[in-house]
Amino acid sequence: MTTVAFHTLGCKVNHYETEGIWRMFKEHGYERVDFDHDADVYVINTCTVTNTGDKKSRQVIRRAIRKNPEGIVCVTGCYAQTSPGEIMEIPGVDIVVGTQDRKNMLQYIEEHKKTREPINGVTNIMKNRVFEEMDVPEFTDRTRASLKIQEGCNNFCTFCIIPWSRGLLRSRDPESVVDQAQKLVDAGYKEIVLTGIHTAGYGEDMTDYNFAMLLNDLETKVKGLKRIRISSIEASQITDEVIEALDQSEKIVRHLHIPLQSGSDSVLARMRRKYSSQFYKEKVEKIKKALPGLAITSDVIVGFPGETDEEFMETYDFIKDIGFSELHVFPFSRRTGTPAARMNNQVNEELKNERVHQLIELSNQLAKQYAANYEDEVLEVIPEEHSEDPLRPELLIGYTDNYLKVQFEGTPDMIGKIVRVKLTKAGYPINEGKFVKIMDNATHSMAKSVIN
Repeated sequence: MTTVAFHTLGCKVNHYETEGIWRMFKEHGYERVDFDHDADVYVINTCTVTNTGDKKSRQVIRRAIRKNPEGIVCVTGCYAQTSPGEIMEIPGVDIVVGTQDRKNMLQYIEEHKKTREPINGVTNIMKNRVFEEMDVPEFTDRTRASLKIQEGCNNFCTFCIIPWSRGLLRSRDPESVVDQAQKLVDAGYKEIVLTGIHTAGYGEDMTDYNFAMLLNDLETKVKGLKRIRISSIEASQITDEVIEALDQSEKIVRHLHIPLQSGSDSVLARMRRKYSSQFYKEKVEKIKKALPGLAITSDVIVGFPGETDEEFMETYDFIKDIGFSELHVFPFSRRTGTPAARMNNQVNEELKNERVHQLIELSNQLAKQYAANYEDEVLEVIPEEHSEDPLRPELLIGYTDNYLKVQFEGTPDMIGKIVRVKLTKAGYPINEGKFVKIMDNATHSMAKSVIN
C-alpha cells in the first residue's frame, strides 16, 4: 500500500483543499499516515499571506525531505503558486503544483517515478476563469463541515498578495454546491460553513445568479441541514437581497464575520478598501435589524503604513461604537510584492505591538459584554470536542449559533449533535453551561435527559 502524508499551513480554504486532495489519493488506493511518519509521498499545502508564511512553508518542506529522502515531495498551495522557482530550488522537492490543476498531482507523481526529474506544474493563475471542482463529502476531523463555494478575489487591497496566489473571482456551479451540501448532511453534519477566498463575492462572475439566491437554494433544497454559517462577508457584499435572505432564513446562524481592517477613512483609502467607515456602519445597523442578537466578529490590521495616533484612535472608537463580539487583531506585516510593503512611513514594531495590545484588550472587553447578554439563556450548541482539562474529561466544548464557545458536562455521543445548553456563567474565551436536552432530528422532541 502506497502511503501519503499531508501538512497544511494557513487558512480554512487550504484545510478544505487538503481534504479534497486526500480524497483523490484515497480513490487511487493510497493510505494516509501522520506527517511525522515515513511516507512514500509528502504533500505540503503552503501559505503565502505573509513573508512568515513563506518561511514556515520552506521549513515544513525541508522537514519532509529530511524525514524520508527517498519519498516524493509534492508542494502545492499559495506559496507554490506565487514562487514556484524558489521552491524548485530546494534540493529534494520533486513536484510543484499551485492553487489550480490539483487533479494532475497523481499523474505527475507517476511521471516522476519513471523519470526522477522534478516537475513544475504551476500555470498562470490570472488566466483561469473556472472554479476547480473538488469532492469533499466528509472531513477527517468529523465535527464541522466547510463547503468551498468560490475561489479568487478581484479586490487588490494594497496589503494583500492573495489575488496573485489565487487569481480572480470564480464561483462554483450552484448545483454542485447544493449537491455537495446534501452529501455533507447525509454524512451526518448538522452545520455547514460556506467558505472561499472572498466567500460572499459568490456569483459576481455570473449573470443571473448571486449569493442571496445560493443562500435560498441551500435553505430550501438541502434536506436535513440545520445550520448555515457564512465564513466571511465584506460590507460591500451585504446587499438588500442578502439582508432579506438572512431575515427570512431559519438556518443561517446569528453570526457574521465582516472584515473591517480599519475604522479610519484615510487608512481605508490607503488600503484600497471599497467602503468608508460610515458605509460599514450603515450595513451593520441594517443587518442587526434582520438578525436580532447578531454576533459580529471582524479582522483589524494595526500599524498600517502611515497610521497616526489619531487614525488609530478613530479605529479604536469605531470598534467600540459598533460593539463587535470578538476581533482578530493583526499587526501590519510587510508582504513583499504588495504596494503597502513599499509605502513610506512604516510604523515601528514597538508602536504596532502597543496598539495591538490596546485592541486585544478592547476585544476581550466587548466579547465579555456580548456573552453577558446570554447568561441564564438556553442556547443550541453543537459539541465539537472533549475538554483538554485532565481533571474534567467529561466536559464537552462547542459553539452556539451566535458563536459563543461553551463548555458543559455531557457524554461522548453528543458530539456533532445539536444540544440545548443553559449558559450558567458568561465569560471569555469560554462560557460555562449546563446540559438541558438533545434536539431530536425528526421531531425536536425531548431526548432522554443524560444529566440531571
